[in-house]
Amino acid sequence: MILGKVIGSVWSTKKDESLVGSKFLIVRQLDLEFKELGSFTIAVDSVGAGDGEIVLIATGSSARQTTITKNKPVDAVVMAIVDKLDIHKRPEAAGAKN
Repeated sequence: MILGKVIGSVWSTKKDESLVGSKFLIVRQLDLEFKELGSFTIAVDSVGAGDGEIVLIATGSSARQTTITKNKPVDAVVMAIVDKLDIHKRPEAAGAKN
């Protein structure tokens, strides 16, 4: 899965008929501190995500496992809107040198 931020959308009036009604989002990949990375993905939205929201993307064959993308020519899908990240940093070993 990829952590990302919705930065825009793609409009396409002509597309495969199985994708009619699908919303395409431009998602910039993020690191765990929410810093934007250089890469982006175009993904079908299956959860109603909006501009600026933090989302999770599934890619590859997993992208075709949602109700909206089942058996469709999709390589990436927004399948969750992130509410919160809980990151537990590993405690440094006692006496460890940096």
